Amino acid sequence: MVQSYQSPVRVYKYPFELVMEAYVRRFPQCDMIPIMAGTDVIKETTSKDGAIHQVSRRCRLHVEAPYLLKKIMGVEFIYFVQTNTLDRRNRTLTIEAYNESFSSRVVINENCKYSVHPENSDWTCFEQTAALDIRSFFGFESTVEKIAMKQYSQNISKGKEIIEYFIEELRKDGITSVPRWQEPTPKATPEVCVAKDSKKIENEGESSSEEMDTRDRTSSTPSTGSTELQLGASATHLPNMDKLNLNDDNNKLDADYIKRCLGDLTPLQESRLIQLKKWVAELQKGKVPSDTCLLRFLRARDFNIEKAREMLSHSLIWRKKNQIDKLMAEYQEPQVVKDYFPGGWHQQDKEGRPLYLLRLGQMDVKGLVKSIGEEGLLKHTLHICEEGLRLTEEATSSQGRPVTTWTLLVDLEGLNMRHLWRPGIRTLLKIIEIVEANYPETMSCVLIIRAPRVFPILWTLVSTFIDDNTRSKFLFYGGNDYQGTGGLIDFMPKENIPDFLGGDCKSIVHEGGLVPKSMYQPGEDIDGTRQHIPLSEQSMYHSVSLGRGQVHEVVLLIEEPGSVICWDFDVMKSDVLFSVLRTKVPITHRPEPQSPTGAMGVIDAVIGSDDQHRSVIEKSWREGYEYFRVEPQLVCHDGESIQGSHVTSYMGTYVLQWRYHESAPHTSPLDIIDTITAPKAKIMYYYETLKSADYRGSMTSLQSCQSGFSSLSSNTNKSVTSSCPSR
Repeated sequence: MVQSYQSPVRVYKYPFELVMEAYVRRFPQCDMIPIMAGTDVIKETTSKDGAIHQVSRRCRLHVEAPYLLKKIMGVEFIYFVQTNTLDRRNRTLTIEAYNESFSSRVVINENCKYSVHPENSDWTCFEQTAALDIRSFFGFESTVEKIAMKQYSQNISKGKEIIEYFIEELRKDGITSVPRWQEPTPKATPEVCVAKDSKKIENEGESSSEEMDTRDRTSSTPSTGSTELQLGASATHLPNMDKLNLNDDNNKLDADYIKRCLGDLTPLQESRLIQLKKWVAELQKGKVPSDTCLLRFLRARDFNIEKAREMLSHSLIWRKKNQIDKLMAEYQEPQVVKDYFPGGWHQQDKEGRPLYLLRLGQMDVKGLVKSIGEEGLLKHTLHICEEGLRLTEEATSSQGRPVTTWTLLVDLEGLNMRHLWRPGIRTLLKIIEIVEANYPETMSCVLIIRAPRVFPILWTLVSTFIDDNTRSKFLFYGGNDYQGTGGLIDFMPKENIPDFLGGDCKSIVHEGGLVPKSMYQPGEDIDGTRQHIPLSEQSMYHSVSLGRGQVHEVVLLIEEPGSVICWDFDVMKSDVLFSVLRTKVPITHRPEPQSPTGAMGVIDAVIGSDDQHRSVIEKSWREGYEYFRVEPQLVCHDGESIQGSHVTSYMGTYVLQWRYHESAPHTSPLDIIDTITAPKAKIMYYYETLKSADYRGSMTSLQSCQSGFSSLSSNTNKSVTSSCPSR
């Protein structure tokens, strides 16, 4: 596989002629490049008018390789041929180099260019590209490749240092400027072409191996051109940032810009960034992701450009398919989020990164899911991520240094078993998966404080879905360990610690609390019309309305004894009767609807439900003979939340049944009128079936509980009814 390198544009703030004078001083040998053993001129020519000067050199490089590899190679030096073409008229120097040694096994090509800065004629730009193709090398191909790229990277880093060193030497010699080349006058006698051949150097061994003689690669710049190089959104906001109009289809970056806006990168990391930028520019016709965005995807894949490109490609498709840019531009926080979502931006951490506070322990997960749905929570999460990117860009601009990540502080005070609600966890995992895939490397660290005993259970469930790099950024503090040395004070300025954590800074982050059931998304209104936005088609919740005499059932076919049926529903209006039944004879005649569950549970078979509210239990059937009640019947009143589970003992058909509940029987014919005008009962429900093996390994609580208040307090977790046998 060919390994390629593309340098960023590096700028020397010296005139071209002075840089050229410094450049030639590195020959025939430069002590600052230890692998350079010397150079010999092969051929040197000058045009008649003196404008073009070309020189070819054979460069000897020390073999820096393991002892065994040196013995196999059987040579002391490896040789490169370098041809420099200086165009004094256009003020450019082009350098072409290739390996002469081992050329049948290893192919190394390097191209460099010095040119005048397109907007400042007293500055000089430098750029280079290189390619390494190891075809065969005695079985040491991988080793040779690693040695070559490592040495090449080290030499690249010295490039600017070398030029600066020789410019200082020139200054010591009293040379601070070099006159520009002038066109010869007609009277002037032009120089004749001079050519000279050096004596042939005896070639040792086969032809030699790799390791390019690396000249300076430190200042920046492509050749002049009219196409403007876009340096990224944040570059134009930096104070005292010199605007660069460089060319080559927007795929080059200025080295100073990289350092000030993106941070310290190794030469190979810079190269990977430029290569990815070029690929995206060719692929994307229109808006191109910012340089910080490209860098995040590279970091997420350890600068493996193929993996980063694949990840970025999937993310760009996702953004286009879901119109994320438009969605976020038009996004407005729902009222329930403004009033009950316990999270928000709060000051900065010690490194100047934006800080987001999330009081997860005070969050009514069920209330939020049932009021804005999974899609609503996902949109709000994406809005937070997009806002984080905007704030980091502003921090980079205001602080004059790269700020590419933000910090997340999660307060778990109040977290209890109620937060281990399976639909809520399922929603959380879905959101984590989307954020991990599309917003990688956006957080510097995640501080988890006041973690209660129940948290390890939640962490066990969630952590397997978090990328290893992200997981390593989590820091945990139990109880009051976050206070004092080694706690928050190490990450936040003391004056920024919020008041609810014992600090002096007033926090505007909402405390959360219970979402009123009046804000839940209802199903159908009395007349059957939708009065609110319905739940997403991908939602795990179903909504149904029941009139007098009507029944709603979910029919499940259990194929393995020991499977567990779980349910969770809220009574939105009026009263209902809830039953769990088993039929003696399996029922298979209902069509199968779309399953409401996802990866966390496995449905054995869902026979379905009837929109006409007919029961599968025939009127002639007798309880205890044709069907059995496997759980006590519950009378569920308006406003109550019911969660429960049943461990099946038999194979066959099980029925989850909800009936409209009448508090009093009919006593007169006039009750028929009441039947017509009575309000419908409304429920929102969720169910799933866990296979026996999945259930036994589950860390979530399947204990049934009934709560009329759905409070966030510990009282909510007390079980009122239990449908699980002792285990």
